[in-house]
Amino acid sequence: MLIVGIAGGTGSGKTTVVKKIANNLKENEISLIPQDSYYKDNSNLPLKERQKINFDHPNAIEWDLLIEHVLALKNGMRVGQPIYSYLTCTRAEETIPIESREVIIIEGILCLSHPKLRELMDLKVFVHADADDRLTRVISRDIIERGRSIKTVLDRYVKTVKPSHEQFIEPTKRFADIIVPQGGENKIAIKILTNYIQNNLK
Repeated sequence: MLIVGIAGGTGSGKTTVVKKIANNLKENEISLIPQDSYYKDNSNLPLKERQKINFDHPNAIEWDLLIEHVLALKNGMRVGQPIYSYLTCTRAEETIPIESREVIIIEGILCLSHPKLRELMDLKVFVHADADDRLTRVISRDIIERGRSIKTVLDRYVKTVKPSHEQFIEPTKRFADIIVPQGGENKIAIKILTNYIQNNLK
């Protein structure tokens, strides 16, 4: 089994990189674990308080559950991945069944920040993109997918996203085995990563 961690700032193109790698592998060879699914359930808080949560801070994530699930997959077990809603900042009662497969990819802005999770990874990747490019993607994504106004997105970027990126995310680049500039547009880097994974499968 090969466990790959793919980190990088919000809007850096991590998800695109993961999708392009997955498209080059057989469906029964790979399982994807998005860190976003493991944000803590905040149903105990009023909605206004939930909307103030800093999703770019390590404290927002239920690391113990994420590590427990990765270990279970490593041991050949199936897990129930949580379903998290950014609109309500809560988890659904249902879960998504994830099978143990030859390749496990953990993807998320902070997945290289936790020492115990990092220890489980065979390959650590950091996807890099310029701040302006990331902001453009964040504005588009948050308005379309998360129902936020442009003012809300920009306020959040200045108050939490940018400072958290500089404090918690960018420093994890030093743990990466491979740094991918230009995100999903970097065809050569994606090909190298895909070849590495395929060679390990052989």
